[in-house]
Amino acid sequence: MAFMDSLFTDMENERKSEVAPLAVRMRPRSLEEVVGQAEAVGPGSWLRTAIEQDRLSSVILFGPAGTGKTSLAHVIAETTRATFVEVSAIGGTVSDLRREIDAAEKRLTAFGLRTILFVDEIHRFNRSQQDTLLHAVEDRVVVLVGATTENPFFEVNSALISRSRVVELHGLSDGEIGELVGRALSDERGLGGRYGLDDGARDAIVLLAGGDGRTALTTLELAAGMVDPGTPQKPTRISEEDVRAATPHRVLPYDKNKDMHYDVISAFIKSMRGSDPDAALYWLARMIDGGEDPKFIARRMFIAASEDIGNADPQALLVAEAAFKSAEVIGYPECRINLAQAAVYLALAPKSNAAEAGIDAALAEVRNGPARAVPDHLRDRHRPGSENYGAYRYPHSYPSGWVEQRYLPDGLERGCFYRSSDRGWEAYRADSFARDRASSATASEDGENPTSQER
Repeated sequence: MAFMDSLFTDMENERKSEVAPLAVRMRPRSLEEVVGQAEAVGPGSWLRTAIEQDRLSSVILFGPAGTGKTSLAHVIAETTRATFVEVSAIGGTVSDLRREIDAAEKRLTAFGLRTILFVDEIHRFNRSQQDTLLHAVEDRVVVLVGATTENPFFEVNSALISRSRVVELHGLSDGEIGELVGRALSDERGLGGRYGLDDGARDAIVLLAGGDGRTALTTLELAAGMVDPGTPQKPTRISEEDVRAATPHRVLPYDKNKDMHYDVISAFIKSMRGSDPDAALYWLARMIDGGEDPKFIARRMFIAASEDIGNADPQALLVAEAAFKSAEVIGYPECRINLAQAAVYLALAPKSNAAEAGIDAALAEVRNGPARAVPDHLRDRHRPGSENYGAYRYPHSYPSGWVEQRYLPDGLERGCFYRSSDRGWEAYRADSFARDRASSATASEDGENPTSQER
């Protein structure tokens, strides 16, 4: 009976393999078949050593889609002497986890068999579901292998993180994508030598993949479906046109609520700050193509207009405000033009962080320094005894609109917070202010009097 069960299982697996996607059929069966990820599973790495010695402890595999997280889990399944079970966080429940943990505990106590529990998309489990794993992982009832595209330090319970090793995987290089595609073309599990690729087709697949091995193999499979198969002796050539027809739109990874969202907006802001309009437009396009909320983009430009440009070009704040209004009133697709105009303006504008640095320095003084009294001559005059406060010199009563007078409280001197940049309008005003001060000093020496009554 066991023989018949094994026979039927083999037949079922063979039929499943025949209809499985190319990316599934080409999953590596051993560490030697893993493409790329030398840092994570290369010779001498912790993970490779643990797999080869079958001494794996709990690990969370973190990286973009198509970098081999699930493939590594299946390599572990092929090489370990432990029982390998799998639960998907997409449809899995607390009951599913408890059932697998109970079964693992029975295997361990009755037969001394370890259990490796693979949880795909572990970040999709809520906190209570993740908590269900804690004691089983801590007591080594199961060895957890979690896979996630999101930063586990944000999306996975800290208690579970502390009981696991985080291994980061990276997007595949163009050469590694090419290696994957070449292997799929020739391997019997793949296309079995019945197809060949023109150079342009290979380059197009690599470009469309964007470092995602699964996308590369899916694109190859779709392109192969555009033509009839040949034979290993006379393979059918797949052209660049076949690839483009099969996958007309390249989809770059972008998640509006996760790490990629923050990485791209960060690159966008830093490109404008660095005065690179081309880079600013590229990252803006990435966000627009990914469906990012235009008001979110415009809000960040609104901030950058003061944080990075400030009074070097005061007009920048008005441009950013107009961009936000366009995002709010017009929306996509037309507001992309308004956003682009504002992004280019902010990138090309002279830069100064004097306003931001100044308010932060002033806040630090207010929060950490001593309480400082308002100078008497600046205090409100609507109270008894104010006639003893001392004279306030009204700037408009002087020809240059400025008069030497102390405004800071005692203990602080001019220049302690605000330091003008030497760029744009801000530099012009600093020079002009210096001239006004010099002119006022000269007038005072000549005995010039105020032109109107002091207040």
